[in-house]
Amino acid sequence: MALSVERIRQSLSDGLLSFPITDLDANGKFDAATYRERIEWFVQQGVSSVFVAGGTGEFFSLSMDEYKNICQIAVDTVAGRVPVIASAGKSIPEAQAYCKAAEAAGIDGILLMPPYLTECPADGVVEYAKTVINSTKLQVVYYNRGNGVLDAESVKLLAGACPNLVGLKDGVGDIAALNDTIKTVGDRLVYIGGVPTAEIFAEAYLSIGVNTYSSAVFNFMPEMTMKFYNALRGGDQATVTAIIKNFFIPFCRLRDRKKGYAVSLIKAGADIVGRPAGDVRAPLTMPSAAEKEELAALISACR
Repeated sequence: MALSVERIRQSLSDGLLSFPITDLDANGKFDAATYRERIEWFVQQGVSSVFVAGGTGEFFSLSMDEYKNICQIAVDTVAGRVPVIASAGKSIPEAQAYCKAAEAAGIDGILLMPPYLTECPADGVVEYAKTVINSTKLQVVYYNRGNGVLDAESVKLLAGACPNLVGLKDGVGDIAALNDTIKTVGDRLVYIGGVPTAEIFAEAYLSIGVNTYSSAVFNFMPEMTMKFYNALRGGDQATVTAIIKNFFIPFCRLRDRKKGYAVSLIKAGADIVGRPAGDVRAPLTMPSAAEKEELAALISACR
C-alpha cells in the first residue's frame, strides 16, 4: 500500500534524498540481483526517500520492461520504510504509461521529467504536465529543468490545477527564480534541490528555505554526504566548507570535463568503492582510465 501524502511530504522536505544508479551487467543488461542489494544498502544508509529510474539511474536509456522491473524490485525491497519515487516522462502517452506501470508496482510517487528535445512554450509545458499529473493517482514531483522550466506563476497555475502535485524539484540552480517561486506558491509544494551535484548549491538552497536535495555522490560516499547534510542543517559551517573545498569543488571540475559525467562519474565512483553497477549506456560514455584514477584519489583522500 502506498504511503500517505503526509508521510511523502515529510520525507521529501526533511532528510537527504538520493537516486540509485541502475545496475547493468557486463553485457549491458539490467542486473536485478545486484540492484536489489543496492536498494537495500541505500535504505540502510539513511536516505529519507529513494528515487529509482531517475536521471542518475539512466531513466532515458531504460526499456519499459526494465522500468517495470526496477519499480517492483524497489517497492518490494524498501517495503514501506521510506517513500519510493519513480520517474515518468517523454511524450504524454509514454509518461502516462510510466505512471500506470509505477502504480501497478506500488510506487509512492512520480518524478515528472521535462518534455523531450523540442523547445516548449510555458503554456504548453503546463498543459503537458497537467495532462500527465491528472492521469495518475500518485503524488507527483515536477522536475523544473531542461525544456520544462516553469516560472513562478506557471508553477502556481500547475499546482492549482493538480491536487496531487506535491513538490517541485529545481534542476536549474537559478536561486533568484526559485526564491520567486517559493514566495509565490508558498508551502502548497515541497521544494527540492536537484541540480547535478546539488551539494555545491546546498548553502544557497538552505538560505531560501529549501531544506533538502538529491545527492548522486551518495551512491559511493554515503557517510561523507550524510555528514555534509547533517553539518549543513546543524549550522556546522567549518565542516560544510571543508567538504565543499576538499571534495565537491574538485569533483565538479572533473564532472564538467565532458557532457554526461554527472552520471558517468557516479558509476565510476561506485566501481571504485566496490559497489559496481556496470557502465553507462550510450549516448553517455564512461570516464577515461586517467580520470578514473583522479576520482579514486579524490575518494581516498576524503573518505
